[in-house]
Amino acid sequence: MKSYDVAIIGSGPGGYVAAIRCAQLGMKTAIIEKYATLGGTCLNVGCIPSKALLDSSHHYEDAVKHFEEHGIKIPGEIKVNLKKMIARKQAVVDQTTGGIDFLMKKNKIDVYEGLGSFKDATHINIAKGDGSSEEIETKNIIIATGSKPSNLPFIKLDKDRIITSTEALKLKEIPKHLIVIGGGVIGLELGQVYKRLGSEVTVVEFMDRIIPTMDAGLSKELNKVLKKQKFKINASHKVTSVKRIGEEVIVKANNKKGVEVEFKGDYCLVSVGRHPYTDGLNTEAAGVKIDERGQVEVNDHLQTSASNIYAIGDVIKGAMLAHKAEEEGVFVAETLAGQKPHIDYNLIPGVVYTWPEVATVGKTEEQLKETGVEYKVGQFPMRALGRSRASMDLDGFVKILADKTTDEILGVHIIGARAADMIAEAVVAMEYRASAEDISRMSHAHPTFTEAIKEAALAATENRPLHI
Repeated sequence: MKSYDVAIIGSGPGGYVAAIRCAQLGMKTAIIEKYATLGGTCLNVGCIPSKALLDSSHHYEDAVKHFEEHGIKIPGEIKVNLKKMIARKQAVVDQTTGGIDFLMKKNKIDVYEGLGSFKDATHINIAKGDGSSEEIETKNIIIATGSKPSNLPFIKLDKDRIITSTEALKLKEIPKHLIVIGGGVIGLELGQVYKRLGSEVTVVEFMDRIIPTMDAGLSKELNKVLKKQKFKINASHKVTSVKRIGEEVIVKANNKKGVEVEFKGDYCLVSVGRHPYTDGLNTEAAGVKIDERGQVEVNDHLQTSASNIYAIGDVIKGAMLAHKAEEEGVFVAETLAGQKPHIDYNLIPGVVYTWPEVATVGKTEEQLKETGVEYKVGQFPMRALGRSRASMDLDGFVKILADKTTDEILGVHIIGARAADMIAEAVVAMEYRASAEDISRMSHAHPTFTEAIKEAALAATENRPLHI
């Protein structure tokens, strides 16, 4: 039987990063993955493939709608080759997962393919696809098994017309009318992919606004932009029934007045969040506790009820984000090595990769009001930037929330072109507890989208933005 200092169950961003950091710190490391490719949901059926399709569909939309205005004339009709688009997406996935294979070899990490389950707190059984099994021994274990798409109890997913995000990434045709249940990150991103390619898209959201966990100002602006893009958005609608009849899907919902409404389409994407995945782990054998939400219980050190077993990523509390899982993977590895790492969960950014992109870090206005914190707001529209006019990306704004007394930045909320990249400046500033004035006094290259951050900081500091 092989023995290890640490074994990780699950090879998503949290798991494989934890394995690399453990190996860097001198630990003999193993990683166990039940699927044939490493990388988990993010690399195989999540972040990476969805961004590949978003980029491809964005190129198509630009060619159809914007090239002529830029003085670019393409002879003949511009057409979508969905099969080729999906194939390019898969090539990106294959290249990325192959890169993880290389990193495992480079760091001398043993990779086991099979379903890992606890025999006890120091032994893991690995059930392989051919029916055989193998057992390994390890001093420490990290659970990094991630999450799966959630569903509503009355919806029967046929994975053909009534689908999850996994199936939406490999459709064989462009839907005529895609009904998206859920106005969160995944539903809006995939909805925009197919809207650009020619689908009619209807979003049905239970809450009173889309992206409901983000700042209300972002929700309002994104709602406005998506409606301009001909999305049909139905907030405050409680779905009660999803049925397929032949090639038609019928969705019934009660609106905020309690009146039943009906939506008909040829595809329905069920995008109502994700839930922790612990199936087959046999956590009881190791003394690891699971709470009523299906999450693995951990303390501030990400330690489970079994002292040598840790858990990270989507399987524990907190935002289900790849970069949050990565931070936790490094945190546990460094804890095992006797170091004193830290994570500030308030400063984990969140991003929606629609166009315009949406990015946020820190507190929302709603959270500050709820806790009674006195704050000031600085906001600057993207359309006031020369860079925005040059690229024709005029929608959105940057909003900075700062403490009314100390001027410390409490939250930054961006909607606009390249918001996903711009948010890093806000994270750096907030990690060092910068004030709005600090940012307002920093030189920002011109012309860039990030000038909007400087202008919003000026608006928050002295209400004196320069360009509006």
